[in-house]
Amino acid sequence: VQLQASGGGLVQAGGSLRLSCAASGRTFSSSRMGWFRQAPGKEREFVATINWGGSSTFYADSVKGRFTISRDNAKNTVYLQMNSLKPEDTAVYSCAASTRAGTTDYYYIMARAYDYWGQGTLVTVSS
Repeated sequence: VQLQASGGGLVQAGGSLRLSCAASGRTFSSSRMGWFRQAPGKEREFVATINWGGSSTFYADSVKGRFTISRDNAKNTVYLQMNSLKPEDTAVYSCAASTRAGTTDYYYIMARAYDYWGQGTLVTVSS
């Protein structure tokens, strides 16, 4: 699976952005997908994950209620709708795909659960 993230940019606090992650490869529709982010000088952190059918999602507490992850398997694309953005959301956002069968959603908050990674897209939120 090859992943290409896009949609980042500069936005004012309180604004919205939608990130997209286009995937190639036959295993996309059966892969668990996730978004992670890494702020300058900080470690990479989990943002959100969605199962293969889109029926199960899980979010980091810091984004719950503001971000929504979704996917369109017909388009081989996963999205991250980000609303009510805060300056602390500034980071490089990366999408990832997992072909592993974790037993719970918590398994997928770990970066090591993912087999494939796309390049990141920068999101900058100004105050």
